[in-house]
Amino acid sequence: MIGLISATAAGAVARDRLAAAWPGRTRVYEGPVRDAVERAFAECGQLVCFLATGAVVRLVAPLLAGKAADPGVVCVDEGQRYAVSLLGGHGGGANLLAEQVADVLGCEPVVTTATDATGVPGLDTLGWPVDGAVASVTRAVLDGDPVELRADVVWPLPPLPAHVGPAADGSAVLHVTDRIIDIGAGDAVLRPPSLTVGVGASSGAPADEIVGLIEETLRDVGLSALCVGELATVDAKASEPGIVAAAGHFGVPLVTHAAERLADIDVPNPSEAPLAAVGTPSVAEASALAGGGQLLVPKRKSSPKGRAAMATCAVVRRRPRGRLAVVGLGPGARDLLTPRAAAELRRASVLVGLDQYVDQIRDLLRPGTRILASGLGAEEERARTAVAEACAGHAVALIGSGDAGVYAMASPALAEASDDIDVVGVPGVTAALAAASILGAPLGHDHVSISLSDLHTPWEVIERRVRAAAEADIIVTFYNPRSRGRDWQLPKALAILAEHRAPDTPVGVVRNASRPDESSRMTTLAGVDPATVDMMTVVTVGNTATRDIAGRMVTPRGYRWQS
Repeated sequence: MIGLISATAAGAVARDRLAAAWPGRTRVYEGPVRDAVERAFAECGQLVCFLATGAVVRLVAPLLAGKAADPGVVCVDEGQRYAVSLLGGHGGGANLLAEQVADVLGCEPVVTTATDATGVPGLDTLGWPVDGAVASVTRAVLDGDPVELRADVVWPLPPLPAHVGPAADGSAVLHVTDRIIDIGAGDAVLRPPSLTVGVGASSGAPADEIVGLIEETLRDVGLSALCVGELATVDAKASEPGIVAAAGHFGVPLVTHAAERLADIDVPNPSEAPLAAVGTPSVAEASALAGGGQLLVPKRKSSPKGRAAMATCAVVRRRPRGRLAVVGLGPGARDLLTPRAAAELRRASVLVGLDQYVDQIRDLLRPGTRILASGLGAEEERARTAVAEACAGHAVALIGSGDAGVYAMASPALAEASDDIDVVGVPGVTAALAAASILGAPLGHDHVSISLSDLHTPWEVIERRVRAAAEADIIVTFYNPRSRGRDWQLPKALAILAEHRAPDTPVGVVRNASRPDESSRMTTLAGVDPATVDMMTVVTVGNTATRDIAGRMVTPRGYRWQS
């Protein structure tokens, strides 16, 4: 919950705008400001104070408990010019909150945290537990001092600067491991979620017995409990209170599997008891292995005093899953690049894309991002490269213009990808949509996009699709309409449409939609000149209902009142 506190009428107006924008996320604190701040500080995870920063500093100073416990605090000035991340930039989420507040109020976010200001990922922002000399290692990263990276395996980390790596020879060391290790005074340890703990339990097994068994087992084999990524069990135990509570204790999800699936997994220690009880000869070992990985600890039983064991566990080290984000950059304008796309670009340690698209967004990349760019015509190679990098454990962004799933990189990439990597799709504004917004509202009813390039699709198939759209009276947007080597396809497609539509049917021609050299024009099916069209152009042909209204291309939605 986000507490909102204001002291003036102007502050209250801004406060209420924020509350209206985020229903259910915020709570307004009325009354004397000092009392309101104290109550919000105790009850909320974050605060937005429409007060001067100096006033907020004096109000919260007596309340501070520590970096790990204090809420994030953002201050907004009386003129609503700035949203200042004042306290808890990372741990309290104030840096992100300042950006979100700025988006709503139209002001400037002010973030002074060094890692955010320089584009270097903070060790405490990666979503993994981190311990050791976090501050000193972060300082070394910021100062450009060598930081040796000692990772047991490759994990999909965000980009790290060039002076952070296995070959760096410095006094600071960053470990990425699930092992309990001795670290030096200048070392920090990132704890990846590498361990799956399979759990079996009798009905009514106490949570503390399950938790104690897991912690003792991990400690005995030198593994950190901070690296438990999930607990796993059989479906029949999905609601077992002790198992559910144990997952809550470790702060991880509880994953369950069907008994039939677990019964097919080879395990070293099958047993008749679980087979009779839940339909599989193994629960702990089989559920731990169900997601793949290496069995580090075979089944162990709890050992309570004075009674029989009620819990078992087994531990598997999961193979790191690389991450492939397929990112649509939109039609070209920076303000049509979505915030989600920008975030994925900053998160990726490897960027794969067409060279001209890489140049569009190079300034958004974090220091240390490895760029793999190639020229036109290498789509399949780029797709294979991106998947291979993700399979090697990296965080990869594969970029395309418009929406990456529309005549772009998503299809070839996903055709190459198996289920051993995580795939994230980031939608983008397509060329058809960008052009439509310039023309007016040509896509107000059923519409279709057809590429006229016969490099990958036989012309006979393209022609059949154009004819079907013509006969069905569907609005058509032509992609790849004409190039120097393909100058007859567009006239042929327009002639097919002309068999079913009047000569004065509106046609919109947009070149380089949303880019500095954007151009557009309205014409008709009889008047369109294919010689003015190239590969940077999309051509939208209306249906029989499309009209030129005040110089705009409009297709009615078909409601009765419009007819």
